[in-house]
Amino acid sequence: MAKVLKNLRFFIHTFGCQMNENDSERIAGILTRAGAQKSNGLEESEIIIINTCAVREKSEEKLYSYLGRLASLKVRKKVIIGVVGCVAQLYRLKLLEKKPFIDFVLGPDNYDKLPQILSDDLGEKFISTTWCRKWHEVPPEVILRENSVSAYVPIMEGCNNFCSYCIVPFTRGREKYRPLRNIIHEIRFLAKEGFKEIQLLGQNVNSYVDPETGKNFSTLLREVNRVDGIKWVRFITSHPKNLTFDIAQAMKETEKTCHQLHLPLQSGSSSVLKRMNREYTKEEFLEKVRFLREFMPEINLSTDIIVGFPGETEKEFRETLAILKEIRFANIFSFRYSPRPLTAASRVENDVPFEEKKRRLIEVQQLQKELQLGKHKTFIGQVMRALCMGKSKKDHQLFSGRNEGYQVVNFRSSKAQEKLIGQFVNVLITGCGPYSLYGEERDSC
Repeated sequence: MAKVLKNLRFFIHTFGCQMNENDSERIAGILTRAGAQKSNGLEESEIIIINTCAVREKSEEKLYSYLGRLASLKVRKKVIIGVVGCVAQLYRLKLLEKKPFIDFVLGPDNYDKLPQILSDDLGEKFISTTWCRKWHEVPPEVILRENSVSAYVPIMEGCNNFCSYCIVPFTRGREKYRPLRNIIHEIRFLAKEGFKEIQLLGQNVNSYVDPETGKNFSTLLREVNRVDGIKWVRFITSHPKNLTFDIAQAMKETEKTCHQLHLPLQSGSSSVLKRMNREYTKEEFLEKVRFLREFMPEINLSTDIIVGFPGETEKEFRETLAILKEIRFANIFSFRYSPRPLTAASRVENDVPFEEKKRRLIEVQQLQKELQLGKHKTFIGQVMRALCMGKSKKDHQLFSGRNEGYQVVNFRSSKAQEKLIGQFVNVLITGCGPYSLYGEERDSC
């Protein structure tokens, strides 16, 4: 490819989930292959790209606040500013009307257009938010990864479920699946590059079907497990209604698949789940947890919780608190409900006042904090295997990693950075907080 962007520097600011982070790595790789160079900040860049998330109202608010700061930069220097991702897909022309200093808007299926539009003279605003049913492959050697130990590997994109609160089908489109052979090719490349862990990505990974062979997600896990070099395999996100015995069995039988799973519950009330169009009941979710723990007694489960969904009564909210106590998740991500455009729930009157939603969120988070701290205390005195991800900038003997259950493990070691980062270590757990464990390295694994 011709170096059409030679001598230009770019900066990417990312809002949102792991899928957005992976998209930003792909964008960075596309721009680098076209000759541009990644910069360390706004002031030294000729190209600024904001990769956006529309899942929650707060993400949009952060975006517009960030764009407000960029308006003055545009006055001071010559710079191209683009907004990409889910908000770009959702609002298109409205973004340019609201923030006229934006030069281009691209939806998630249009990142391959970046070198061309940036090499042209952007005398006019450029918008491209078209959908494509074909998977856009970016060669694995092109992707500019932020982490040298753990890598994201997308396997599918989009969602067909239309949960009543969720905007994903409107910003990421219907489900499309990446060919299995391309997934395995990327993982083999990552193994040769020295990566120890991969995270399979998608809005609903356990609905995956190879478009070329028809192989399902449990088969994919088994084939990924055969790739030499990779030590740990994780995946996110799973929809409870698509979690099967076969997937649980594949997790148990494949030694590289971590016994850790993010399984979004959203509410502990079956009546709320029905209004959310989640297609499972509280009892069915509990049954999934039961067979997961039957297959893998030590499995770490995390989840998502939404409080203040339209019509949520105090009794329904208390059901959520009760199921948190019953399941005892290792971690949760909890949010106040906010209506998203185009969704079914946005057309329903939200009769839960803001202050009530705020109270419920605080109560959920306080309960989970207590549950996590109690669980973490049981690890004190144990020796735990962790994958070292990095070191403290302030203390050269303090390192950070994650255990198989994806819990943060901070530990002390007198070894040099190059001997630890990217390596598995045994850590004696000597203390904890609600959000992390800490201890001392015993020896390398």
